[in-house]
Amino acid sequence: MTNLIQRFWNDEEGATAIEYGLIAGLIAVAILTAVTTLGGNLTGIFTEISDKLKGIKAADAPVTPG
Repeated sequence: MTNLIQRFWNDEEGATAIEYGLIAGLIAVAILTAVTTLGGNLTGIFTEISDKLKGIKAADAPVTPG
């Protein structure tokens, strides 16, 4: 019985799987943080570009004789 407990105590195979799980979780948190931060910035940039393009389109619109 003591031998069985000693083998169980020294077994480290499960520890490796837990470590990989923790690393994967930390990477997922880092990706979510980056995407959230960049997503807000990209939305602002695309909105600014869209507004500028609308301004150019309105200024260059042909005038139809009325």
